[in-house]
Amino acid sequence: MNATLVDIPLAVDDPINARILAVSEDRLHGFQRDPIGEIARQAGLEPEVVLERIKALLRRRVIRRVRQTLLATNLAAGALIAWQVPPEKLTGAFEDLAQNDPFSGHVVIRSTDGDTAGAKYRLWTTLKIPQGFDLHKHCQYLAGRMGASSFKVMPARCLFALGVGHVRRRGLQPGSKSKQLAEAVDVQPVQLTALQWRVLTALKREFTPEELGRDLWRPRAAETGVDLETFYRRAGELERLGVLGRFSTFLEHVKPLPAGEKVTQYNALFHWAVPPGREMDAGRQVGRFHIMTHAYWREGGPEFGQVNIMGVAHGRDKELLLAHKAAIDRHLQAVGIPVSYTNVFWGGRSEIKPSEIAPQAYEEWCRANHLDPAAMRA
Repeated sequence: MNATLVDIPLAVDDPINARILAVSEDRLHGFQRDPIGEIARQAGLEPEVVLERIKALLRRRVIRRVRQTLLATNLAAGALIAWQVPPEKLTGAFEDLAQNDPFSGHVVIRSTDGDTAGAKYRLWTTLKIPQGFDLHKHCQYLAGRMGASSFKVMPARCLFALGVGHVRRRGLQPGSKSKQLAEAVDVQPVQLTALQWRVLTALKREFTPEELGRDLWRPRAAETGVDLETFYRRAGELERLGVLGRFSTFLEHVKPLPAGEKVTQYNALFHWAVPPGREMDAGRQVGRFHIMTHAYWREGGPEFGQVNIMGVAHGRDKELLLAHKAAIDRHLQAVGIPVSYTNVFWGGRSEIKPSEIAPQAYEEWCRANHLDPAAMRA
């Protein structure tokens, strides 16, 4: 007989939960026909156990969402945006972007340990604008609505690391890294057919606990209007086009969980300025380090000390995160990559949600906000 919800341990550190989460957070790359079965295989557990635990953790909001992720940088114009907002408007601006802008994904209030370059930019967001529309126009509209005095748009020119995996990163020693250089993934816009968009829309929608099972995709194929094998083929096409990320269970890693624990305590955005022409070398080195959940080549410009390599790391101990960064700093020096400037922006209040990337959704949002969609086009 299956355990009842109250019988199932909800702690992330529970041995069985930890085995599942170490896989399910970021180890299922691309499209999986049977994600639950693959998690079970990699975790060395029975599929029924995996399914029972994930359902329970999702119902109790330990897991905040289960979904197929996208590599949306190839589907929509995207950038990291730093906003300068007057202190008295900061809370309102955060809530506005978190609640009313479906195209802003991560919304984070950040601070530095001193009055360093860029410290006046407290509000940070990731933003993706569906194809055909203008990211800068969107930012200008949001700036006027929030009362922001300025903003900095920093698109990713190349990706070197992308994978959350908070549970599997616990216990990492500073300096832990792969033997190989990180793979550099270019940002290349992809055009999809109408059917591919329909399949993609069905793929990316979050699963409710009631939807979870071994035959996940059959209902999604039906709503798309194709048979299951056609759905699988189109999903395979999307994977080959480089627009699918991973099947993932996302933990609520900032807010306290039902048992009071936090998956992570600190969210650090690392900045490095390396000589022009060495960005690829530096990014592939930084991306090797296991602590990095994200690593990008982004141009910060003079507002941020000319930084061009950025990355994110999470942890429960601030000094340990700084030790991880110090190990990366030493490694860059050892391999002959000079760093003229570096900094850490610490995350505080945050809201994390997927960015909407469907062009039709953008048109609907424009009308709801009394904007002419045609005027927002690129």
